[in-house]
Amino acid sequence: MLDSYSPVPSANGWQLTTDRLLLHQLTIADAPFMLALLNSPPWLRFIGDRNVYTLEAAEQYIQHGAMRSYEQYGFGTYRVSLRETGDAIGTCGLHRRTGLPDVDLGFAFLPGFNGKGYGFESASAVLSYAANELNLSRLTAFCDPDNRASVALIEKLGFVYEKRIQYGQKESLLYGKCIG
Repeated sequence: MLDSYSPVPSANGWQLTTDRLLLHQLTIADAPFMLALLNSPPWLRFIGDRNVYTLEAAEQYIQHGAMRSYEQYGFGTYRVSLRETGDAIGTCGLHRRTGLPDVDLGFAFLPGFNGKGYGFESASAVLSYAANELNLSRLTAFCDPDNRASVALIEKLGFVYEKRIQYGQKESLLYGKCIG
């Protein structure tokens, strides 16, 4: 499913290519897409309101989140685009979060792009990248207990339920997986 790695600097940073998708680092140019994603009903329900309501706020969100993570850790969340059209459909990536001992896998997709295998395809690419390029040995993933689609995807990826955690204002289910 993962065709190639291109983890070298380019106009869009590095890129992962799968059968149907391209994953690359977010840039300020992705602000309109991120504004839509951050205010989509599934994001608001299962992840939470990030108080990002303008393009300027979306730019700041990308700068202080994903771009800072790329600089600090060498990884972050990545834009997921359809390979055929280049249209952004979601995000998938790795996060170093305060209060959690391991790097975690996170993903979110715009409405209309769920249930088509894009989450599994992009997450599988990120897992391979984490193991083979970043040499990570363990990842976690967590989600809202009511988000049945995310629970199913996390389990399909081979993560095993560990415990309930409180992260921010939400109670979440924490899963873990050895990858290296």
